[in-house]
Amino acid sequence: MVVPYLSIYCIQKLHFSIIQAGIIMAVFGVGSIAGAFIGGKLTDKFGFYDLQVGALFTGGVFFLILGYQTTFWGLLIGTFILSICNESFRPANSTAIAHYATSDNKIRSYSLNRLAVNLGWAVGGGLGGFLASYSYHLLFWVDGCTNILAALILIKLMPRAGVVKQVKDIAESIKGSSPYKDRVYLCFIVLAALFGACFFQFFIMQPVFYKIEWHFSERFIGFLLALNGVLIAVIEMVLIHNLEGKRNPLTYICMGILLTGASFVLLNFLPGTAFVAIVIVIMVTFGEMLSMPFMNAFWIVRTSPNNRGQYAALYTMSWSAAQIIAPSVGSEVIHYGGFRLLWWVLGGVCLLSAIGYRLLYKVTYHKKTIAV
Repeated sequence: MVVPYLSIYCIQKLHFSIIQAGIIMAVFGVGSIAGAFIGGKLTDKFGFYDLQVGALFTGGVFFLILGYQTTFWGLLIGTFILSICNESFRPANSTAIAHYATSDNKIRSYSLNRLAVNLGWAVGGGLGGFLASYSYHLLFWVDGCTNILAALILIKLMPRAGVVKQVKDIAESIKGSSPYKDRVYLCFIVLAALFGACFFQFFIMQPVFYKIEWHFSERFIGFLLALNGVLIAVIEMVLIHNLEGKRNPLTYICMGILLTGASFVLLNFLPGTAFVAIVIVIMVTFGEMLSMPFMNAFWIVRTSPNNRGQYAALYTMSWSAAQIIAPSVGSEVIHYGGFRLLWWVLGGVCLLSAIGYRLLYKVTYHKKTIAV
């Protein structure tokens, strides 16, 4: 709820410059990298359960604290700490899904998790826009309380007893290689970061564009963000069921990235109407549905139970790095060349990322290092 509106909040309510807003969003990305790295290490050492509960509780508390920060430095430091807490949850959560899923349904399990996340985005984006039209302060309270509520639900529905020991026993009994020595995976991570830096503009700078250039209200911007989540919730599981196993995952990743890049470029040619904005959201969403579930498919097959946390952490770190690149570079591009230049740059970077994944496909296909 908070993150999609944080840039608008900084610029419209706290009267920060677009550069300062970009710096704050970049610092969120720096904290995300640190949180993902720490979370991956702790997950492989102590198991996924305690880390999920701790991250949800501390993240909720720091959302509440962040809502009271009105200075640039206060918001900067608070955002950094919050992002560490938030992102430490992701490697543990990814490891938990792999632990409970079977070998036959791992990709669909991750897609189901994405469905849950995007239902959250749909509710959070829509409700966030509604709340922001009255008071941005409410965003921090609702977001913080839902984090804490999620921790309490986890404790109630999935008691700790037996979970941690089982994961530790598996980790001690199986050896695995480090993701930092997996060259193919490292190339995959770099390309994911490039694509992520483009994709995150949908949540970071595109709402600002809609507000400043196309003069949409916060409520309609919230509707557009909610539409993304609703489409994923309704379509993605069916789409994955029909596509899974028919082609190499990297093929679908290339298609999704190209579709996302095209959606950004079209902002330079189409008029600023509500209908056009909805079409753009649909294009971005289908690009996301084609690429991200199969990115999970790629890294899952390269792991074993004792290194899955580190693989998940590195994947999370690539998206966290994208969160640094997206606002900092995006704000600079807007400052010097306007939004028009930004959309051209994003289209070009998506094209380069898709070409990179196509080359990676040729390497992995011939070496048979990936399971279709």
